[in-house]
Amino acid sequence: MKTVKIFITLKHGVLDPQGKAVQESLNKLGFPEVKGARVGKYMELQLDDHADIDQQIKEMCAKLLANPVIEDYQYTIEEGAVQ
Repeated sequence: MKTVKIFITLKHGVLDPQGKAVQESLNKLGFPEVKGARVGKYMELQLDDHADIDQQIKEMCAKLLANPVIEDYQYTIEEGAVQ
């Protein structure tokens, strides 16, 4: 069994209204040092171990998990399932 950790973020240059809201809220809460924030998605998948796991993850991201027009993704593959 493998645990796949996927991080999805907006591409640079794509407006991030959620990130802007986080930045402004932190500024109002007394954290003026926060000059920017970007919000993304994090997912963990448990997959059976097999030879084309990389290709399968890329296909999952392209078909469902990420919008390749506006989002980038990166992932790591770890041994074992997360408890």
